[in-house]
Amino acid sequence: MYKAISEVSLNGDTSTDKDFQAKQEIEQAVQQILISIGEDPNREGLQRTPNRVARMYDELTAGYHVDPVKLINDALFDVDYSEMVIVRDIDFYSLCEHHMLPFFGRAHVAYIPQGRVLGLSKIPRIVEMFARRLQVQERMTQQIVDFIEKLLDPYGVAVVIEGTHMCSMMRGIKKANAKMITSAVSGNFKSDPKTRAEFMTHIGRRSFDD
Repeated sequence: MYKAISEVSLNGDTSTDKDFQAKQEIEQAVQQILISIGEDPNREGLQRTPNRVARMYDELTAGYHVDPVKLINDALFDVDYSEMVIVRDIDFYSLCEHHMLPFFGRAHVAYIPQGRVLGLSKIPRIVEMFARRLQVQERMTQQIVDFIEKLLDPYGVAVVIEGTHMCSMMRGIKKANAKMITSAVSGNFKSDPKTRAEFMTHIGRRSFDD
């Protein structure tokens, strides 16, 4: 089971030397950006900006370096329970891979256990693991479903993500109130409309098309 989890595209060398080198390279790149847009990186307000940005990216892309085995940390429990489990309103923050601007919102995750459940805190951590990368919302939604499928082998998994994208608010079409909703389902959630409808009711939506 843990072997299968480890195969879920979690690349990244967490060695101290490589981290230090990466931060230095980001600092140099940010300094060059400041110069290129006509700023003076040596003025008082910008002197530590390259370092701040490097530390920020280290935090915002931490999902690349998460060990999924340590993330789960044996929080799998055999339980005689096969009804829907839902964790809703999970706040997340991510970076759009097209413009490297933030997108953020809430994720709603459900699964129907087949004799095994996951510790409550782990589902938000799974969302966080996939959010803290350069992402597109559609892929992130599917990755969460796939990960829980491999982890639990449940009767089904459903994920709905509602996101606000700064790339469409600050630039381009400049639509500040536009939100993106993505969904991915498997198992009973895909085959049984009543199961899907129950999930949507619990998260306060009438349907996947709302």
